[in-house]
Amino acid sequence: MALQLRPTCEHCNKPLLPDSLEAMICSFECTFCRPCVEQVLGNVCPNCGGGFCDRPVRPKLNWKGGNHLGTRPAVTVVTCHPVDLAAHEIFAAGIRQLPPEKR
Repeated sequence: MALQLRPTCEHCNKPLLPDSLEAMICSFECTFCRPCVEQVLGNVCPNCGGGFCDRPVRPKLNWKGGNHLGTRPAVTVVTCHPVDLAAHEIFAAGIRQLPPEKR
């Protein structure tokens, strides 16, 4: 199964095209824009508590074996559930100081 390339930030609904360098994901593919991850969420996924990394960019062209956007396109269903910032602050307070690999 290919990585989902979700079309928008789950918090602010900012468009995140498949080649966006602002798209960040957690290990469950929760997708947020870099400003939300860094300035709002403090690198704590509101859904699982994990950290984020840059979402890979899927090749546009078929360089090898049909593995490109043409045969494995980005998803089009928007997943926008703005984070309850007060609840996230309470949730993240206890784990924010731990590096993601220790959570």
